[in-house]
Amino acid sequence: MDVDLNLRRIARLHGQELAAHLRSDLRHLAPDLLRWHMPRIAPNGLIRPGLTLSLARYRERNNPVHLVARTPPAWADAGQRISLALWDGSRSGPHPHPHPNPRFRLDLHRHLWDVRRAGELRTRSETAPHARGWAVDRWPAEARLLLYAEGRDGGTVAVRVGGRRQVILDVDASRVGDEGPAPPPILPDAATWVLPDLALLRARLIEADRLHPLVAAALVPGRSPDAKPPGHQSENGPRMVECRGAQHRIALVNGVLVALDHDVAEIRREKLLAGFTGTPLPCLRLIEEDHRSPECLLDVSARLEHGDAVGAQATVDGLLGPGARLPEGELRDVLEEAARRRIDHGLFRAGLGSGPGPAERPDRRSRKDRARPRHATFR
Repeated sequence: MDVDLNLRRIARLHGQELAAHLRSDLRHLAPDLLRWHMPRIAPNGLIRPGLTLSLARYRERNNPVHLVARTPPAWADAGQRISLALWDGSRSGPHPHPHPNPRFRLDLHRHLWDVRRAGELRTRSETAPHARGWAVDRWPAEARLLLYAEGRDGGTVAVRVGGRRQVILDVDASRVGDEGPAPPPILPDAATWVLPDLALLRARLIEADRLHPLVAAALVPGRSPDAKPPGHQSENGPRMVECRGAQHRIALVNGVLVALDHDVAEIRREKLLAGFTGTPLPCLRLIEEDHRSPECLLDVSARLEHGDAVGAQATVDGLLGPGARLPEGELRDVLEEAARRRIDHGLFRAGLGSGPGPAERPDRRSRKDRARPRHATFR
């Protein structure tokens, strides 16, 4: 998580009182809890790119100031990092969408990031199952909270239910109207749908131990926490390979994957023969395959895609050793691509990257390619 905040400067610009409230919120913000509840996109469940969402709103005269969480655009989303900033209505920095998105706002759902309010998750998410996953039972109460935050006693609220469809919720009459154009405010996405964790628990597709600890404590009260949290576990024992009619061992020695049952001279001779299109020993062949395209390649790719570079490196080190030199192959390509994407993210953070240019956007057409020039006259 990147922090684009300077509390001393904020205190000078917005006053000590606002800075004190901001400091308190930052102390109680749980970055892993916020990441757990961030909006995601299909098909891989990555954090929604190019998003600015409000975490807290502070009143400063007639101009609200927001503590916001931002995600980089898709071309610079390596590491799946989130940045914190203060937004006062001005446009600053390289982010393409600095204004808080009214659909993805969490200032009315502090239990999704504030440890002081995490226990409210069960109350705010308790609703009857719905065929389409809508939290219909919660809509009236959540709509009243939204209208109150906007300074209204009642009225209508727009609820987006997928695609370009929406329904109008009349809070005064407590009924759902027909689909159609609806004025703001928009019901936050966190209040529109059934909490995914709750849906998975009801369907018995996940155990409480696999949830975030604060989420599990709120949804399954009274459970005893798991003494062994899930994480990466490397296999340090030797692997058995059938080689020339015998069971041979392959293991890590001094940080390198080696064949234990072959001496140095034999390994050197077999590598020379393999260089002359010979067939290497099964032990050496397995080591070569692991270096080029190991069985853990999908796991490594998924970890890198979701920002777990440490876990991906631990997976590679656990299989090949920290001192392994990778030849050309799928594994090396995946690691090099991840390194390039991290550079793109660094350029975005420094304000030096501009993303893909117009030539790389096939859906955009230049003036020369237009079927009809904009100011042409036809008779």
